[in-house]
Amino acid sequence: MTNQEIVQQLWKECDVLRDDGVTYQDYVTELTYILFLKMSKEQDQEQEIPEKYRWDSLMKHEGLELMNFYRQLLLDLGNPAKTPSKRINAIYNNASTSIDEPANLEKIIHDIDGLDWFSARQEGLGALYEGLLEKNANETKSGAGQYFTPRPLINMMVKMSQPKIGERLNDPAAGTFGFMVAANDYLSDKTDEYFDISDSERTFEREKAFSGMELVPNTHRLALMNQYLHDMDGKLEQGDSLSTAGKWMKDFDVVLTNPPFGTKKGGERATRDDLTYETSNKQLNFLQIIYNSLNKGGKARAAVVVPDNVLFADGAGEKIRKDLMNKCNLHTILRLPTGIFYAQGVQTNVLFFNRGTSDENNTRDVWIYDMRHKMRTFGKRNPLNEKDFAEFEKQFCVGDRSKREETWDKEKNPNGRWRKFSIDEIQKRPNTSLDISWLSEEAEQDNRSLGEILGEMNDKAKAISSAITELNKELEGIDDEN
Repeated sequence: MTNQEIVQQLWKECDVLRDDGVTYQDYVTELTYILFLKMSKEQDQEQEIPEKYRWDSLMKHEGLELMNFYRQLLLDLGNPAKTPSKRINAIYNNASTSIDEPANLEKIIHDIDGLDWFSARQEGLGALYEGLLEKNANETKSGAGQYFTPRPLINMMVKMSQPKIGERLNDPAAGTFGFMVAANDYLSDKTDEYFDISDSERTFEREKAFSGMELVPNTHRLALMNQYLHDMDGKLEQGDSLSTAGKWMKDFDVVLTNPPFGTKKGGERATRDDLTYETSNKQLNFLQIIYNSLNKGGKARAAVVVPDNVLFADGAGEKIRKDLMNKCNLHTILRLPTGIFYAQGVQTNVLFFNRGTSDENNTRDVWIYDMRHKMRTFGKRNPLNEKDFAEFEKQFCVGDRSKREETWDKEKNPNGRWRKFSIDEIQKRPNTSLDISWLSEEAEQDNRSLGEILGEMNDKAKAISSAITELNKELEGIDDEN
């Protein structure tokens, strides 16, 4: 049985939980509490869990006794006085269950115990858990400003950034820690699962190489478990990277991230005092903290997903772009195709840049690859895959960018996707805009099925309804103040 088949079986438990009032959004969190205990047993990592709360002990209970035991388990595993393990405490911090029916809890526990864990261990329990997170993202879609980053996109960004043993990596918008897990996998593959490096280097990779910060408590909980299942134990904080709590994130060699889109609630500015330019735009603030968090050794680099408005916003947006191009060599912009994120109308890009040894004139040329023009239609049944990036990766010339050659030619190939623009050309553009497209924008045929089109319309309707609900909540607060 493959991990994908096991994920499908786990997802069926959602039907049981839904009957108990558990929503899709809370499903993976609820399942995580139970899965963690089982996976710890399967990986022989139960040492930090009190013996009375390990998987075999959980299996001995049934009915109402099981329900009471499980509720106490959640309380005690999150209590440092009862469970002196910071990692376990963090995963079970403020944990509670929404399951009310003892029979449902018992069924889920026994169903999980009966899965093909031999096959799961062969493929890796970390990979199994990531598959569950991806399944959850595919099924539940996203709320405003929260988008699941497709695995092929993450892997491409890691590959183009080429992390190395001994480097410090960070994701200030960690989500479920997907970028750092992918970077860990990349380095593990390069070093025969870290057997080719010294003991001290292995310790560094496990405890100090990968770090991050995540705002949403339940997402942070999922990130902690994802990290745990990949035998990683770096600094992974819960909090707001745009507040003073995020000021520890400095002097990194590599930053890989997909920051949240939108503005701060109520339009307020970030509370960090080390941002040069004030704005309520989240992604512009994240961009500032990212390039300023890279060390000045000349080799530090970043790959960051940003929406189109970062490329053309005026005011603070233009100042931040100029600051980025002064302090860093913004060598590549990848214009991503539409439809790969769950908000269909969002246009996104990946910025690739290297921190300079000085703070002036580091960008001389910007290469732009337009992956939107005449691309196939993406959707749930036609997802992004590794092959979609093959041509871009070839043109990127990772490791030796001096070998790059434009595929665009005004006369011979006006539809070439790969083109270079000098800093002088960019500075002459209105607002120093980097939102550059030279390819024709003719309407393209929509090859989606009627079901996919209706599904997208339904998703948009739900998103609009959710946005109206949130707006009403905020307006109620304003009315109360008045």
